[in-house]
Amino acid sequence: MDFLQGISAVLAKDLQTELRSRYAINTVLAFVGAALLLILFALNAEQLAPTPKSALVWIVILFAALSSLSRSFVMETDRKTFDLLRIHSNASEVFVGKLCYNFLFTLAVNLVTFLLYIFLLGMPIADLLAFILVLLFGTAGLSGVSTMLGAIVSQADRKGAIFSVLSIPLLFPLILILVRTTKAALIDGFTDNYLNDFWALVGYAGVTITAGILLFDYIFEE
Repeated sequence: MDFLQGISAVLAKDLQTELRSRYAINTVLAFVGAALLLILFALNAEQLAPTPKSALVWIVILFAALSSLSRSFVMETDRKTFDLLRIHSNASEVFVGKLCYNFLFTLAVNLVTFLLYIFLLGMPIADLLAFILVLLFGTAGLSGVSTMLGAIVSQADRKGAIFSVLSIPLLFPLILILVRTTKAALIDGFTDNYLNDFWALVGYAGVTITAGILLFDYIFEE
């Protein structure tokens, strides 16, 4: 019970901070809107093949995430509040609380992005259940990597540049998996041919979240 209360306290603090400033959500939504309009009018996305259509939306989400998801830890070091977390919470509570915040934030952004993308391009959803699962596990994988790297770079001097450099190689396999599974969910329909990709997505999310929880103990005590 104490563990859940600690997670809830960290999550509530981050949500209240974001709702007061609305910096991250406004920045990300402005970027997503501009990127989708650019894709629609400059690239004639409606005429693209299914695979590029599935890839473009995740590329937009990736770069939107890079601009905001490190803030949950970076904000603690910038405001000199990291030591307060050490006093009042243990490492697992802090990491899982931050992970939940990043997951909810990213899921909201992903939902808005996909709804706009599908509406603007007039795309159908071939398999709704598969689409929901891909969206949830894709968001979990993206949040797991971002939370882990955000904790690491929060102790560095040039946080934004280091976060982007470290994130892209780790997120590249995830984006490749998501392109194939999104293409199946939106266009082809989910068949047995895509089961390996789906389980790879689940495994990626599970491994990154587990690794983040295990590694954060060492970061938190430094």
